Amino acid sequence: MTSDTSVPTGDPIAPITENTFVATASGNDDPPTPVKGLRRLMWWIIPANLGIFLIWGAVPGILLPQQITVLFGEEDKVANLAIVATIGALAAMLAQPIAGQVSDRTRSRFGRRAPWIIIGALAGALALTGLAFSTSLVGVIIAWTLVQVAYNFAQGPLSAVMPDRVPLKRRGTFAALSGIGLMVGALGGSIVGSMFFNSITLGYIVFAVFALVILSLFVILNPDYSSQKLQPEPFTLVEFLKTFWVNPVKHPDFFWAFTGRLLLYTGYFAVTGYQLFLLTDYFGVEHPEQVIPVLGLLSLVGILISTVVSGPLSDRIGRRKPFVFASAAVVSLAFLLPWLWQDLTAWYLMTFIAGFGFGMFQAVDTALMSEVLPSAKSFAKDLGVVNIAATLPQTLAPGVAGLIVLAFGYQGLFPVAIVLGILGAFAVWPIKATR
Repeated sequence: MTSDTSVPTGDPIAPITENTFVATASGNDDPPTPVKGLRRLMWWIIPANLGIFLIWGAVPGILLPQQITVLFGEEDKVANLAIVATIGALAAMLAQPIAGQVSDRTRSRFGRRAPWIIIGALAGALALTGLAFSTSLVGVIIAWTLVQVAYNFAQGPLSAVMPDRVPLKRRGTFAALSGIGLMVGALGGSIVGSMFFNSITLGYIVFAVFALVILSLFVILNPDYSSQKLQPEPFTLVEFLKTFWVNPVKHPDFFWAFTGRLLLYTGYFAVTGYQLFLLTDYFGVEHPEQVIPVLGLLSLVGILISTVVSGPLSDRIGRRKPFVFASAAVVSLAFLLPWLWQDLTAWYLMTFIAGFGFGMFQAVDTALMSEVLPSAKSFAKDLGVVNIAATLPQTLAPGVAGLIVLAFGYQGLFPVAIVLGILGAFAVWPIKATR
């Protein structure tokens, strides 16, 4: 099943109806042409991802560790952060597949995804505000958990936009643009977050308002087809529990793609997500808020260069796997530097090189994942499971890294990250749906 991928000038008549598409399509089929055109959608995915990932870049890596240090002291900061991050990560793991299941079943004149993107953004803004004024460990845990749940309810349906609306031949480019928003958000979040290092409450509120405005504009300016006429899927408890599961025997490509992303992301964010404490305790930096913006820019430059080149290039040659292998090799090489050379210069070099390698992976991974989805009926649910592999490492990284540090010291982070990255690359080798 294919569709015309040209960009319409007005409200187009889709070559196939969404009803037909959802009833028969799989991840290897082209969807209907977007209501307001593909070009607008492709450019707007950048700020949409930016709005969410600014929060993921600023809060768990900068503002939350600093808030915990200020509230509860230096002595127990690693243990306290591990507790908060672990509970929040478990909430994120549950939230995205549930959000995907709910949005797949949503029937509204605004489509299946838009209502939940808005609801998630609004609830997330309220939760971030609550986190800003939390003063106890229990309060921080509750507020951060609500932040995770709310923004994952926005992010899950947002991730379904590509298989819902983007033709196969444009997904590498779309993934690259999506990756730009994602990584600029994650790295820009650390840069902007460092500006609020001594004004944590204001920082939380700024990020909350920005995400709400941007996601609202995305939904308004990129309307979807109505889902009111779609046949409702009957609800059963068994089907609900399947929200958290995709059969690896029936869908081995999906399983291997999920595993590869989980391993590579975990390795990368176990190191970069622990940056604040590495700077202060491993490299002895007295004012990390002055160093973090420079590091963020170095990583951003590396990521942008590789992302802009790798996404379109993978579309042109029709291959995804070589970029994943190259990414793992580059990132592993980068992590060798601070492991063997305990100097801030090594961290600067690592930041740029690892950013370049991770951008290469990010540019093609989203396109790869979209091509192994089992069915169009459950794009958002399946992508919710997929996004566990992306969201969980980022949010759990401080907790995982804390456990590694407590057991092996700071140097233990780097070999663990290298091994995970290499294993993640080899996990995509058995995938047959894409080369």
